[in-house]
Amino acid sequence: MGIKDEIRQKVIDGDIPGTKEAVQKAVESGIPAAEILLEALVPGIQEVGRLFEAEEYFLTEMMMAAEAMKQGVAEIQPLLASTDIKSNGKVIIASVAGDVHDIGKNLVALMIQSAGFDLEDMGVDVATEKIVEAVKTSAPDVLALSALLTTTRLEIPNIINSLKDAGLRDKVKVIIGGAPISQDFAKESGADAYAPDAMQAVKAIQSLMET
Repeated sequence: MGIKDEIRQKVIDGDIPGTKEAVQKAVESGIPAAEILLEALVPGIQEVGRLFEAEEYFLTEMMMAAEAMKQGVAEIQPLLASTDIKSNGKVIIASVAGDVHDIGKNLVALMIQSAGFDLEDMGVDVATEKIVEAVKTSAPDVLALSALLTTTRLEIPNIINSLKDAGLRDKVKVIIGGAPISQDFAKESGADAYAPDAMQAVKAIQSLMET
């Protein structure tokens, strides 16, 4: 097994120390950081996503693999910064005001980055005005909003209306997700897309970029 295949398998296995060690080995052997990312780490997490969709992997395995991928990327981040990897577009992600849940949001964020998007993660419990300001300042292609409570999901239409008031709504696509979110709620809120999980979020964002 080559070192890139080894990295890919370590990610699939959710082997965090093993992924870090294999990535370090690949760097020391002279493999370019971009190659490690695009030909080893990304294929690994993509396979994990496939297994999750096929219900062969559960959330625990998905989270372990995501953390392995994150640690692997951290090993090559300084090297990636000096290379020219073309971004597929810019995405801002945030959990809405009042919502401090971050596991699902973090997983979606990692998958978005793995898919080659430039990502700005605003974190959790982010005030509406801060999100609107970030859209104005950073001019993302897509805004991804997460809400895990039936109460906090009501912030989503507030954010969309605030974007309209600021004259920004037609400049950014909005995708939403979280346990209390549904396709119907997305439509009622005025969002452009809804995703029930991390893999669907990436696919939806890719589709939004094409429209």
